[in-house]
Amino acid sequence: MQQLPEANDSIKALQPYRAGTPIAEIARTYGMPESDISKLASNENPRGPGKSALDAVAQGTSSLRLYPDTYDFVHTIAAHHNVSPEQVVVGNGSNDILDLIARTYLGLDDETIMYEHSFLIYKLVSTAAGATIIETKAKDFGYDLRALQDAISDKTRVIWIDNPNNPTGTFIHHDKLTQFLSSVPPRVLVVLDEAYWDYLPDAQRIDSVRWIDEFPNLCIVRTFSKIHGLAALRIGYLIAHPEVAETLNRLRQPFNANSLGLAAATASIRDTDHIADERDANQAAIQQLTKGLDVLNLEYIPSHTNFVTVKFKDSQSVCEALLQHGLIVRPIANYGLGDYLRITAGAEGENRRLLDALADAI
Repeated sequence: MQQLPEANDSIKALQPYRAGTPIAEIARTYGMPESDISKLASNENPRGPGKSALDAVAQGTSSLRLYPDTYDFVHTIAAHHNVSPEQVVVGNGSNDILDLIARTYLGLDDETIMYEHSFLIYKLVSTAAGATIIETKAKDFGYDLRALQDAISDKTRVIWIDNPNNPTGTFIHHDKLTQFLSSVPPRVLVVLDEAYWDYLPDAQRIDSVRWIDEFPNLCIVRTFSKIHGLAALRIGYLIAHPEVAETLNRLRQPFNANSLGLAAATASIRDTDHIADERDANQAAIQQLTKGLDVLNLEYIPSHTNFVTVKFKDSQSVCEALLQHGLIVRPIANYGLGDYLRITAGAEGENRRLLDALADAI
């Protein structure tokens, strides 16, 4: 057999990221209509985007022949966060930005630090860049910032922190986080991934962007895939010191974000009333889920997000039983949490169906 070209060792070491099971696949497997299936696996917003975002998409279809222009989006994000446009980097979803960071700041002789239950993409992009991964142990399912600090070496280039965390839903209080940032050498880039920031209550939703003035080695990553309900359109962004943003933009692909996504995201970030309503709706859904889990005497990790991570004696069999009810949840053994399932808070009826199915399954 003819030998094929060899991929880089760092790429061959990767395991493909496995997304949540699609609705269509479950419909085929179990022979049920797609309308009877609820996907509670990928932390999508069950209510979807607001009217302003949908209107922007409809208007944007008239210019599909043109390449995307990020100007309005970048300036809207900059005004929203009271930063300069030179501090904003646009991504094809936040994962695109995480990959940009790894390819820009990590190499074969570098170390990067994350905690053992971090978002899997950190490990994927760091491994692809050839860096050595240092994982710190969890403390009460959350970050042990002292362990993170102790792991810093002369070879450390990037530290990844998702706050709130996926998949545990835990949250680091801002006082502890700024204290940690003070201990990080300026040569080390700290990536603060705030995909679930919008779900936090007012008292915890601190404007972390302001920290960049004090810690120029900090960058903030946000997404429109969660509370904004625009997961299909793949828009994310980063805010950083202008020099960091400019460096990342050197590698960023031209036209990496699509026009419809940019238009929808620009409209959605301005629609603060809709986002506030979504935050309230999610809080009610989380309360519905956790009250039901309490009735079932199920152990779960208190959540600061739009999902709840629940412990089971046999998570695999429970997952299968839920699939037979048309309910897709997320096994997270690949996060080191084999006894747990991550369950997205759905609409009121979906949550009721889930709790009823759990009562049968256990």
